[in-house]
Amino acid sequence: MSEALTLRPLGIFGGTFDPVHCGHLRLAEEAADALALDTVRWIPAGQPPARLRPPLASARQRLEMVRRAIDGNARFEIDAGEVEADQTSYTVLTLERLRLPTVCGTARPLVLLTGADAFAGMSSWHRWERLFELAHVAVACRPGYSIQADSLPPALAEVYRQRLCDDPAELSEAPAGRIVSFAMTPLGISATRIREALAKRTSPRYLLPDAVLDYIHLHSLYQES
Repeated sequence: MSEALTLRPLGIFGGTFDPVHCGHLRLAEEAADALALDTVRWIPAGQPPARLRPPLASARQRLEMVRRAIDGNARFEIDAGEVEADQTSYTVLTLERLRLPTVCGTARPLVLLTGADAFAGMSSWHRWERLFELAHVAVACRPGYSIQADSLPPALAEVYRQRLCDDPAELSEAPAGRIVSFAMTPLGISATRIREALAKRTSPRYLLPDAVLDYIHLHSLYQES
């Protein structure tokens, strides 16, 4: 039996998390169940690509908010590597770092978690085709919804048709290369909505963990000057 077959898949969940909220937490929790992940490794971006809106909270603040949000969940762990790195937090570079022998190595199945909208734009990501050499990709979809290849950009649609699999158990059979989808409970929560509520001095409680909201209030984050 190969080494890869003896290792349970590790979920990889990156993002700005500005701030982290219950929608993020539910996506990671449902992915862990649906895909039989060993753990989910949360990786806040230190320096998001220029095409993305710059975070309002600092990298260290976003890292600490994620740390507080996942505290107590044995299936979640945090990775500060992108916050500490002196480079743009491209997903491909993150995965290449994780594949180093001193981190996860080359045999461990890695599963990159993403939403359906983000996946649809994946062909615009830096060195996007390399992603499938480094990890599997799992796409969170609304219940009863499936991604249609015809709705994707042509290059991504071809990759999707070639790599799609229906059985999450196949993620344990190789370190990388497959695309799966899983159903996620739609919560209608967004970081934008939370930031707007905080800027207007209205309460976003129950949209994000109390420990995160307490940290936001302690440091006066997302308030209009």
